[in-house]
Amino acid sequence: MLKAIGVVADDTTGANDIGIMFSKNNYTAKVEIFNEDMNLEVDSDVIIIDTDSRLDPLELSYEKVYKSTKKLQEIGCSSFFNKTCSVFRGNIGKEFDAMLDALNEEFAIISLAFPKNGRQTINGVHTVHGKLLEQSEFSNDPVHPMTESDVVSILQKQTSRTVTLINLDTVRKGASALKEAIEQARSSFNYCIIDSENQSDLTIVAEAIHEYKVLCGSSAIAEELPKFLNRMPVDSPLNNLNINDQHGVLVVSGSLTPQTRAQTDYLISAGVPSMILDSRKVFDSVDRDKEVKRLSEATQILLKQGKDVLIMANNRHEIVARTKEIGKEKGIDSLSISKMVSAALADVTEQVVNKTGLERLVVAGGDTSGTVSRKLGIKGNYVLREIETGLPSGLAIGRHMLIVLKSGSFGKEDFLVHAIDHLKDLSK
Repeated sequence: MLKAIGVVADDTTGANDIGIMFSKNNYTAKVEIFNEDMNLEVDSDVIIIDTDSRLDPLELSYEKVYKSTKKLQEIGCSSFFNKTCSVFRGNIGKEFDAMLDALNEEFAIISLAFPKNGRQTINGVHTVHGKLLEQSEFSNDPVHPMTESDVVSILQKQTSRTVTLINLDTVRKGASALKEAIEQARSSFNYCIIDSENQSDLTIVAEAIHEYKVLCGSSAIAEELPKFLNRMPVDSPLNNLNINDQHGVLVVSGSLTPQTRAQTDYLISAGVPSMILDSRKVFDSVDRDKEVKRLSEATQILLKQGKDVLIMANNRHEIVARTKEIGKEKGIDSLSISKMVSAALADVTEQVVNKTGLERLVVAGGDTSGTVSRKLGIKGNYVLREIETGLPSGLAIGRHMLIVLKSGSFGKEDFLVHAIDHLKDLSK
């Protein structure tokens, strides 16, 4: 009988994303935020550690994943998953190597495709909604710009271990043929990436790979894996949510992706009042504190009136450009600026939550979600229900509240409106 499944995810929204994939199959999934002294318990089918390491220096990300994997091994997990970005942003080579090193293993299978969110891998070429990865919006990522679409090449440049590919033709010969091809790859390679174009392909892949110890990549394969795993689900600890919040729902957005930009525009057009953080003011401590106080006080008034509120960083192109110019003048790189903006939004959120006792929160953007969670003392969450593909609600651990932590590049235009309604329905 399979023991608990251990997952290491490189950001907060990704951790919840893979959690909901397992929970669709009646598995209980819990996300814990990484720290050196964390004490894990096997009170869920799937234990997910959020290392928040996608934007970390290489060696730090390696250390976090190595230690997280060891902790999962110590509590008796028997299978392991290294959850990464579905377009391979981040320190993927270092993090995959860290998991193998921690487990003293030398082989892992990688499934990167996420068809329901437009990510497909065909002949090793990754596309996003039909566009080559290098021609998608991820080519302009400020920290990890994706400049090629060949996933074998992307990974091989980040690891000294060997990487190979099994293409779609082999997948569609069925699970037995695919497993035979995997075993052949295992004799000569360390990492084996497998093509998938649609959900049916993922089902075949899941059947072929479910017994392997180390899996890596996007969360989509986790929706199919439980169909083939021999595991008796544990009882869910979620008996009574006990949420009784008369305030409005707070939405915090720190993402500049086109998807989140469209979602915040839609939310504002639906009549939700917006509080806009002037990112140009994060560089001076006095200006920053005034800006945080201004947003916090105005937001509290509206929430206490029962109104939903959006707090967001100003996403007008000229403001974003000027913020980067000021940072450059001060010798501050784009990543550090992004973290400064997320920290300011987290400070506003903390003041609002502490003053109002707010218990329903939506955060858009992986880095912002992690920063806000740490600021509020949230140590993780139990994954509740899927609102949209890869986007669940959660019951926070460490602070009693319902949360939705959304990846910047996920979700339809009206997602934030649906997330607000979803949290209100959960707390009725």
